[in-house]
Amino acid sequence: MLSVADLRKEFGGLVAVDDVNFEIGRGEIVGLIGPNGAGKTTLFNSITGVLQPENGSQVTFDGTDIVALETHDIARRGLVRTFQIVRVFDEMTVFENVMTGALFGTDESISQEEAEERAHDALAFIGLAEKAELTTGNLPIAQKKQLELARALASRPNLLLLDEIASGLTPGEIADLTDTIRRLRDERGISVFWIEHIMDAIMGVADRIIVLNSGRKLAEGTPAEIRDDQAVVEAYLGDEA
Repeated sequence: MLSVADLRKEFGGLVAVDDVNFEIGRGEIVGLIGPNGAGKTTLFNSITGVLQPENGSQVTFDGTDIVALETHDIARRGLVRTFQIVRVFDEMTVFENVMTGALFGTDESISQEEAEERAHDALAFIGLAEKAELTTGNLPIAQKKQLELARALASRPNLLLLDEIASGLTPGEIADLTDTIRRLRDERGISVFWIEHIMDAIMGVADRIIVLNSGRKLAEGTPAEIRDDQAVVEAYLGDEA
């Protein structure tokens, strides 16, 4: 579904993402981990059109080269993301927020009625149906993260990129979130590419883990393989680990 080859992003003399290669197949949940500053969010931004990667970088989604496409064009092709710092419209209701995903996150020309159906469906799936008419600014952070996920779901994505969606949540909220991520794949057929620092959350749900360190891909494998990889341990804990 997603193929990334020789992806490179520089900021002046700093190489933030250094010739990274990987693929994500249909129906996969793939985790992306690494120390702070490893280049994880920059990688997401370079895939989704927020940043323009360097010449020679290749990003293919469903067989189409998307490197030169605008962010909204990429989203309308079915590659949708959430953000590390939630970006919701606080002055709008929960339902109105999700409607934006239904109306503007797809290349289909859908009616107002169909958009409303998609929004209600997404809210019910995520567990926010009872909050639909609340003003978004009054929600706690956990529910704002759920809302951002519901808005993404309303756009009918094929691949969903999640950027540290579990940060700041309680253990119970994290358990609910990981269950929702599994259901996105199992019940809706949505592939997931997920940045996370909470290891228990991502290790328990991902099929594969990719590890970045200083902009380079350090390792890739199953959660068990990554957990036992000495190079990964050293990247997180130092050479004395």
